[in-house]
Parts: sequence; structure tokens; C-alpha cells
Amino acid sequence: MKKAHGIALLLPLILLAACNTTAGAGKDLQSAGKEVEKAAEKAK
Repeated sequence: MKKAHGIALLLPLILLAACNTTAGAGKDLQSAGKEVEKAAEKAK
């Protein structure tokens, strides 16, 4: 029973950390895409 309680407490924390990591990666990719777009506009 204690093991189930421990898992129930840790699972939301793990999911929250995964969401933050994914959101951060998305922001990094978005900013990289903007820089590529700027470089393409300058190259025209």
C-alpha cells in the first residue's frame, strides 16, 4: 500500500517535469526557426 501511495505522489511530479522540458524545447526550436527565417530574408 505504501508503494502505491509513493507512486501516486511521484507520477504527477514526473509528468509536470516532462511538460516543462517539452515546452522549453518548443521555445528553443521556435527561436531557432525565427533566426533561420531572418537569415533567409537577408539572403533574398
